[in-house]
Amino acid sequence: MWDKPEALNLTANVLFAVASLVTLYVAVLVTVQLPIFPLREVRILGEPRLVGYADVEAVVTKELVGNFFTIDLVRLRKAFETLPWVRKADLRRHWPDRLEVRLEEQVPLARWGTLGLVNVQGELFSASYDGNLPMFTGPAGSSKEMAIQYAYFRNSVEPLGREPVQVIVSARRSWTLRLDDGLVLKLGRANLENRLARFVHYYPQATALLGRPMKYADLRYPNGFAVRVPELARTEAKDRRK
Repeated sequence: MWDKPEALNLTANVLFAVASLVTLYVAVLVTVQLPIFPLREVRILGEPRLVGYADVEAVVTKELVGNFFTIDLVRLRKAFETLPWVRKADLRRHWPDRLEVRLEEQVPLARWGTLGLVNVQGELFSASYDGNLPMFTGPAGSSKEMAIQYAYFRNSVEPLGREPVQVIVSARRSWTLRLDDGLVLKLGRANLENRLARFVHYYPQATALLGRPMKYADLRYPNGFAVRVPELARTEAKDRRK
């Protein structure tokens, strides 16, 4: 090899290139670690309504470690997403000294028993909320399906001027719906949409025949539904005692 100048030159050039790359890498690494690229501004994009300013400030104060280049965006994003009303956080560096944070807030759809809230995506989360929300009660893992069905239930009973206030799914996947006037609808396990649509269609006719509002309706019949009217039951009982 020593008597081959071309090979020696090639080896020297390769070694020189490697050494240059290593030197450049070390220089860049040292440079970005220097305190000459500080983050001077954290800008929250949009107008969060439920995420508290104090909570955001606490995350920034605790987790904002490093400069423009070395800040750990993954760690900071996860810290923001631990806040009660934050569903997702998106962070971007903006040269030369700004970090932009876009927070997607949770939108509450219902309460999940006494354990927390359900968002419009059907995901469970924990937060304090004083507003009126319907109640979901069901087996673990059913919140997303319940959120989807709730949207259909709400649209279906809208012609009646009613709102669903409670949705219950039993362990055997049987559905029960309670409306804001106290009416309980037993939907069963199958054909929920068809059963509810049939009930809504015949509800005005049924109430006109009964002459008073119903309190319970069992929709699990193939060609109709059964209703319970407490006032009628008490009247019939009195008539039988006469």
